[in-house]
Amino acid sequence: MEQAQPIFETVVRPHRSLTLFGFRLLMTVLIISNGVFAVAMILHGAWPVVGFLGLDVLGVYIAFRLSYAQTRAFERITIADSSLVITRVDERGRSREWRYPSYWASVGYDEHDDERGILTVGSHGKRIEVGRFLHRKEREQLARQLRDALLRSRSYSAPT
Repeated sequence: MEQAQPIFETVVRPHRSLTLFGFRLLMTVLIISNGVFAVAMILHGAWPVVGFLGLDVLGVYIAFRLSYAQTRAFERITIADSSLVITRVDERGRSREWRYPSYWASVGYDEHDDERGILTVGSHGKRIEVGRFLHRKEREQLARQLRDALLRSRSYSAPT
């Protein structure tokens, strides 16, 4: 059996403004500046300081590695075959899926409950928050796109 083309499909991922090249450049600058500072400290007789200089580099490295590990997480939102399917994958690769009949599904966007705005999708009293990775404007845009896609999907399917 051939699967129908999705009416709507999007993947939401966390945004990281620093690319891998930028990360490597930052680490290189930190290491070089620490090396220059270490030489200056040794020349001034403050050699015990040198032992602590690598701790800041290690701290920055660990923080960025943890941040980049989170970029493996994503949410896939698909509307096809009269279903709204939300698949959430965390940074460890664990997957969870929610299915709603697209005819009865609704999109809620509450900008007053939280300053960042909360986008929820659900049906029959069961709702989940989606787009947590997104900025407020992007979340508003996703809410509009989802509402439009659900309206289009309702024209293809009838309630059952």
